[in-house]
Amino acid sequence: MHPKLTILDNPLSRHHMTILRKKDTEPDAFRTATRRLATTLAYEAARDWEVEEFQVETPMEITTGERIAKGIVAVAVLRAGLGLLEGLTRQIPDLRVGYVGLFRDEETAQPQEYYTKLPPLADTHVLVLEPMLATGGSLSWAVDKVKQAGATDVTALVVCAAPAGVERMAEDHPDVPIVAAAVDRELDYKYYIRPGLGDMGDRLFGTTG
Repeated sequence: MHPKLTILDNPLSRHHMTILRKKDTEPDAFRTATRRLATTLAYEAARDWEVEEFQVETPMEITTGERIAKGIVAVAVLRAGLGLLEGLTRQIPDLRVGYVGLFRDEETAQPQEYYTKLPPLADTHVLVLEPMLATGGSLSWAVDKVKQAGATDVTALVVCAAPAGVERMAEDHPDVPIVAAAVDRELDYKYYIRPGLGDMGDRLFGTTG
């Protein structure tokens, strides 16, 4: 297993995850559950972030407040990563956003790049949003991209992972923490996670069937 893997373990996260797993969950409810789960993933990712103190005036007096010491960038792996992005932009109004676009070759399951657009990443917390960690190829490729662009503080936010993907990240990026809502049993012969939740992009955007 990955040395920096965290699996969410609270009733609310499991509740949202069950909504995502249900075959009959409609796209609107699916997007809502994804957005809420993204907030929980972000809270866990931020647990050890450094803060800086500053003086703030309450209605009663001056007191000491805290703010996150570094900027925050979310990098969505297209297209499924967009589902997590909305939850983060609501939670972090000054969030900067990047995108990496790739598709999975159906024969080899390897990622093929078609788009990359990143803001400055140096001296920031970078959250790579890859909801489905199946073989690990897409997430590993995305982390390579952000590291090449100057990121040194990278965390992956994942909804559903397979053991094969976690092992791939342990080999390629053991320094990158992974915060996941669930780690499932296995991949099937088509590289889909079992029991999983199906194709997350299709379910988010209603393109199934």
